[in-house]
Amino acid sequence: MKKIALPVILLLAISAPLTTAWSAEDILDLDEVTVNDPLEGYNRAMFGFNEALDENILKPIAEGYHDLFPDPIERGISNFFSNLHEPFNILNNLLQFKLGDAASDTVRFGINTTIGIAGLFDVATAAGLTKHDEDLGQTLAVWGVGSGPYFVIPVLGPSTIRDAFGTGTEMWIGNTVEVDDTQIFKLTDEIDSEGTRNTLFVTKAISTRADLLGTKEIIDDASFDPYAFMRDSYLQKREDLIFDGNAPLPELPEDF
Repeated sequence: MKKIALPVILLLAISAPLTTAWSAEDILDLDEVTVNDPLEGYNRAMFGFNEALDENILKPIAEGYHDLFPDPIERGISNFFSNLHEPFNILNNLLQFKLGDAASDTVRFGINTTIGIAGLFDVATAAGLTKHDEDLGQTLAVWGVGSGPYFVIPVLGPSTIRDAFGTGTEMWIGNTVEVDDTQIFKLTDEIDSEGTRNTLFVTKAISTRADLLGTKEIIDDASFDPYAFMRDSYLQKREDLIFDGNAPLPELPEDF
């Protein structure tokens, strides 16, 4: 396995709490969500630790990146890394038996990789092919695996036991699974230059954080309790993704 420098791994990890692709609308449209947080004391302490890491390391770098590059270049870089993740969307769609979505995302990947010049341009969306964001945590939920308690992972950020297992498994797949001595899902692993690979990983982390600069400020400004706001936002967003935007309504009392 090719090596990635420890600072690169840490930089990528710090970006993880913000990789759920929230928009301002998602955060400001919170419905009541069921909270399972028996580890709240630990979670709050780890949330504070992670916030300090982000505030002092990744956010300043992301702001400099945002100031340096014009919007079209930023968008192209973001599109490039989004396209690299498309095989995971395809795999999880197949595991959830969403064959139509898997086929659509396969076509998306092909179009954006070729006509879109390695994914720099999202030609597929313009052509009406919507992206279907899926991950192993969602797949496990569809298979009936319970979420377990809310859990803030050191450095990585908000999760649940189920989602943490899914994230760890996808990271393992990306780094170790091989077919005929060729690793799959980690296209950058075939780049011989360690410096080039590390540059790509760092750029991905910074690009992800830069995409969400405004979102983080909304969380800080909209709540007296940023921890609870982040937790509830995360849990609601995950439920929305699992049910493809059609979460079941809560059961009413029998005497209602």
